[in-house]
Amino acid sequence: MQHYSVLELFAGAGGLALGLEKAGFKSCLLNEFNKDACATLRKNRPDWNVVEGDVSTIDFTPYHNLVDVLAGGFPCQAFSMAGKRLGFDDIRGTMFYEFARAVKEVNPKFIVAENVIGLLSHDGGKTLETITNVIDDLGYTLVEPTVLKAVQHGVPQRRERLVLVGIRKDLIEKTSFTYPKPLDEMFTLHDALKAGKLYDTDVTQSEGPVYSQRKSEIMDMVEPGKNWKSLPEDIQVEYMKNSLYGGGGRTGYARRLAWDEPSLTLTCSPAQTQTERCHPDETRPLTVREYARIQTFPDEWEFEGSRSSAYKQIGNAVPVNLGYAIGCSLQDALKTLTKTVLNLSNAEMVDAI
Repeated sequence: MQHYSVLELFAGAGGLALGLEKAGFKSCLLNEFNKDACATLRKNRPDWNVVEGDVSTIDFTPYHNLVDVLAGGFPCQAFSMAGKRLGFDDIRGTMFYEFARAVKEVNPKFIVAENVIGLLSHDGGKTLETITNVIDDLGYTLVEPTVLKAVQHGVPQRRERLVLVGIRKDLIEKTSFTYPKPLDEMFTLHDALKAGKLYDTDVTQSEGPVYSQRKSEIMDMVEPGKNWKSLPEDIQVEYMKNSLYGGGGRTGYARRLAWDEPSLTLTCSPAQTQTERCHPDETRPLTVREYARIQTFPDEWEFEGSRSSAYKQIGNAVPVNLGYAIGCSLQDALKTLTKTVLNLSNAEMVDAI
């Protein structure tokens, strides 16, 4: 396994960074604005170069031509349509502009960006079109954007993320990138919280919120894998109130998870009204450590800050195993590039590694 380098923006609590580390990448810099997330990164990896603060204040030019991969999940904002070209100069004031500026200053071999799947249709597709144009202007060829389902890559959770990968144009004839293929096995909530294929032990006890007495009485009526629709009609009216007559499936209301199914997508809190994440057996929201396991963080990974901050850090993270799958595909692409550039045979390549 080659130890290629990665520079990451918007690093959060380290889900993507951990996955890439597991795939063999060495971090040269991680930038994050949230102080608790930075404390989490420093607590668990004291040797990582964590740069806390506004990304717009950071000069990335010292890393010019020294980084293999620049990665990050930039927040998606609507871009102004006032510009004529919808290119680099038209996206100032957005976080994607800072991501693009870092690419321009670092000139990495590959760029990787992950985002919500809503980016595909955001602003009628104009946002993604702008991103594509900017990446092209920066000198990169964008691989066809793909939605990766975390549940297909060793994550016990039905979470989907849009992944964008760009290859520097001067390298496009020397390598290629293939998105990770789905695994044959799908993991469930039981795999996440109990000893087995994902973890050696049952999940440890940790803190979590508590339902009110009346909500506990109502949630006691919900069976694993079910939601508010399984409640008696009078209780549905009481619990749902005006939401009872709203549109959509509203399947997240009063939702109790099931052992034999993957978890639903985790949000920034396990007890939000529209995205309830109740334990399969016990009438309570998922705890912090249960949340972390569903995102495939290792048990020794500690989260700094308040309980609500820990939930937010975990809920916003890229699942570690999904990051690992992406990292393995990047490893393959970079090894191909190394072999092509050095013109080594397979045997020589093994010796070189």
